[in-house]
Amino acid sequence: MRYPHILALALALGGAGLAATPETTAQTARAVRDAAEASMTLTGTIDIGTDGHVTGFQLDHAEKLPADLAEFVQGQVQAWQFQPVVANGTAVTAQTPVSLRLLSRPSPDGAGDNVRVAGASFTRYDPEDTSRVTSVEARAPAYPKNLAAMRAKGDVLLLLKVGRDGAVEDVVAEQVNLRVVGKESQMRQVRNEFARASVSAARSWIFRPPTTGRLKDAESWTVRIPVRYAMGERAAYGTWEAYIAGPREHAPWRSSQAGADAAPDLLSAGGIYMADLDDGPRLLTPLGG
Repeated sequence: MRYPHILALALALGGAGLAATPETTAQTARAVRDAAEASMTLTGTIDIGTDGHVTGFQLDHAEKLPADLAEFVQGQVQAWQFQPVVANGTAVTAQTPVSLRLLSRPSPDGAGDNVRVAGASFTRYDPEDTSRVTSVEARAPAYPKNLAAMRAKGDVLLLLKVGRDGAVEDVVAEQVNLRVVGKESQMRQVRNEFARASVSAARSWIFRPPTTGRLKDAESWTVRIPVRYAMGERAAYGTWEAYIAGPREHAPWRSSQAGADAAPDLLSAGGIYMADLDDGPRLLTPLGG
């Protein structure tokens, strides 16, 4: 979908926590434009027929979106094909929650922005679900004082290895997306500080291992947890947020690349998402783009 300069508007409204100095403005303006993206997270409910086709899609708060954008999302999801859901050997109708991540990037010709569905999650965190890792104690990371002073903002996606005793055996910052603008060296420093603060806090978190389900006897579990540094601000539903995407880091204990489309803004804050448990419906249609 072509859309008129979403990213430029999001950058203008979102502001930059790390103000570019006069000597860096010229250096960073083009680089930031090239590297910046804008995302929007939407939720809804999908009805799946016995043949795996989508028979219905209810987009939450569609009235808060521009009509053409809501129509675009509706059309994308309605065209999806899932692997039929089977119960007791028979294909059945099913319903699933969905979180959608829309991504906007400038088109090569500069005439606007290209919008696509870049991610989809079919699970919602339930703290009472005994088949999944849930939280016992997880104190929020401290906001690095120097970053708070400059009003720097960003999102960290943590990947944690949880042992059978519920303690964190290992943790990496899988990705850090920044809502700040500056020299690459400055942004790298901010990424490192957000990552360090998040990883340090996560090492002391305690979890409740699964007691039911097919992964209850695993030796360990890998979970994803998003952490947002936003100066107490919260984006309204259906708004675009601009950011500079950080590099993707690989967890040394994992051989699988499952969840490669996961992003800090696709997973709801406060949730714990098991990286190796894909018990939602299987989407056969490529997201594309």
